[in-house]
This record gives sequence, structure tokens and C-alpha cells, in this order.
Amino acid sequence: MSCAPPWSQACENNKDPILALLQAYLAGCRCVLEVGSGTGQHAVHFAPALPHLRWLTSDLPANHPGILAWLAHRPAPNLAPPIVLDARQRRWPETGADAVFSANTAHIMPLDAVHAMVQGVARLLPPGGPFLLYGPFRYAERHTSASNAAFDAALRSRDPSMGIRDALALQALAAELGLALIADHPMPANNRTLVWRRA
Repeated sequence: MSCAPPWSQACENNKDPILALLQAYLAGCRCVLEVGSGTGQHAVHFAPALPHLRWLTSDLPANHPGILAWLAHRPAPNLAPPIVLDARQRRWPETGADAVFSANTAHIMPLDAVHAMVQGVARLLPPGGPFLLYGPFRYAERHTSASNAAFDAALRSRDPSMGIRDALALQALAAELGLALIADHPMPANNRTLVWRRA
């Protein structure tokens, strides 16, 4: 008997507002790489609603069983099995992706891995390719809400390498790498979706 797929409430939160942005920004794309698919809940929700896209899941090997469980539970013809991807690896797998999406990753990954993710995305994307990054962010080292400040403190107490990242610092790094910020969308529950496009 197969095990139930893993569950993350964070994946369920705001999935429909996120989908609305994906539908807008990925309308002209053919293949999207999801960096850090986690449980796989986002992939099985988004892929069927974006049938023109091939949706590539990816994560560290430890998370693949959960992603595969969700893919078996809710298969879609445009949904691919997970790719092994560590954002810090110098060479990312050849995917043919012309868009990248990542959610709830930047505050969980160590800061050097966050920087490596942005660098990897800049190498991967073709000119005009979009990168959408969803999650909580600080601005000029200031939190946007008391709840985000408390969440940040909880993350850092659990693991000092975690923490809510500064959006302005990420934007500066991305700009150096040829990624132009084209939108910063407020999302429910004090989250944001940052959208870059490859120059």
C-alpha cells in the first residue's frame, strides 16, 4: 500500500494567487523549472492549470519520494519527475527551461545557496525568460509585519543559516547578473512575489 503524500500548509497558502501570477507571466513560455519543489504540492496544483507548459520539479534527493508520491496521487501529462538539483552546484542539469519558479525556499536555504540560486537562474534563462520568487522578504533590513519578524526569529533560532532575506539585496545581486526586476507583487499573509526577466 502506498504512503500518503507529505503535506505542507505553507504550500497550500496563497496557491491560487500564485497561480494567477504564473498564468500571466508564463503565458508565452514552454517549460518551467521549479527550484525546490518541496513536497510537490505546488507542482500538482499548477501544472494542470498551465497545460501549455512542461513543469519540471526539482529538489535535493531526500525530497524526491514525497514529490513522486504527489505525482502518483495527482498525475498530469505535462508534469515531470523530480530532477536532482542543489542550487549550489556549479553546473545545473540541462533542462531546456525558459522560465524558473521557486516558492518558500529563500528563507529556508542558507544565504550562500540563495545567492547560488539567483546565479544559476541567470545562467539558465534565455533572454526574456522570467524568474518568479515567492515568499516573505525584508526591505532595507526592515520586516513588513510583526508576524514576519516573529517568523524570522523562529527560523534563526532553529537554524542560524535560515532567515527572511532582504529583497533589495537580492534585486541588486540579480541586476549584476543581468536579471531585471519587472514586478514586486504583494501577496496575502505578508508575502511577496518578485518577478525578474533575463535581459
